[in-house]
Amino acid sequence: MPSHHSGTRSLFKSKLKQLNFILVLRNQLCKWHRRMDCEWEGRPQRAGSRASQDPEGLPEARDDGLSESFLLLQMDVEYDPQEKRRPANSAAWSSKNVQRKQRHWERIVSSKKSKRKQERERRKIKRAEDLGNGTCPQHSKRFLKALTKEKLLEAKHSGPRLCVDLSMTQHMSKKELSRLAGQIRRLYGSNKKASRPFWIYLTGFSTDSPLYEECLRMNDGFSAYVLDVTEEDCFSLFPLETLVYLTPDSEHPLEDIDLSTVYIIGGLVDESIQKKVTFQKAQEYSVKTARLPIQEHMIRCQNEKNFHSEILAINQVFDILSAYLETRDWPEALKKGVSPGKGYILQNSVE
Repeated sequence: MPSHHSGTRSLFKSKLKQLNFILVLRNQLCKWHRRMDCEWEGRPQRAGSRASQDPEGLPEARDDGLSESFLLLQMDVEYDPQEKRRPANSAAWSSKNVQRKQRHWERIVSSKKSKRKQERERRKIKRAEDLGNGTCPQHSKRFLKALTKEKLLEAKHSGPRLCVDLSMTQHMSKKELSRLAGQIRRLYGSNKKASRPFWIYLTGFSTDSPLYEECLRMNDGFSAYVLDVTEEDCFSLFPLETLVYLTPDSEHPLEDIDLSTVYIIGGLVDESIQKKVTFQKAQEYSVKTARLPIQEHMIRCQNEKNFHSEILAINQVFDILSAYLETRDWPEALKKGVSPGKGYILQNSVE
């Protein structure tokens, strides 16, 4: 480990300095001893006095003192990593800055826990007050999502039915497919918000078609939409007598919405505006047709381009049908779906 090697090196350097000091001291003592020997040469010496000296020339007593000094400064370069290993969570080995940050983080965590507890208590009190006042409490997103899904599935058995015919997309451009995918997303979003939703069928819709790939790319959660997706054509999926094809080229205005009838919208975005495509397809299968009662409740208004059109996007047609199912008022429903850019306004809005 890096800490082990660095500790060993620092200890070795410290001991090496001490050893160098001892060696210098020893040399100084040797020089001093040689001077003393020179002084003793001219004096009479007692027998055995030199015998007490060691081969190095140091007196025995001094040698013992020097040896004792070496023993006191004996090097111990063996490093025990267990002895000075820093504990993982020990504050004693932490710097003051680390300890300060640790205390700051503990205060943040404690504060968050306290706030969450206060929020839970506040919600509990709010729910109790709502129940006491008889008001509807706020529900979680998960609950609302489950409620919407249940409402849509209920429409499958008892609600009105709407079919989007997507069997005419093979000649559409990439741009037109993208626009149609966006209209499908807005149609589904409006149906989820409706107080009385339709059950939606996407017929003639293959999962390996370019339109399906475009829907997956543009619409988040498209594969989880609560509706029916089938490659089967709408004319073979339902009895023909129960079908009404909504087309602006029909001569018959739609008067009411019948729960036993399946209403078909042509899933076609055609920038070249080919006329009577959906009308001719309905005639081919001898299916009844109808148009939205725009001519009966709205009039043309002057505009700069002198443009007037009853051709609407599939989500605009759906918004009109959904609004009428809720209000049973065609002028009010047409007001929500027909934009001023189409060149039509309500009759009662003209002064």
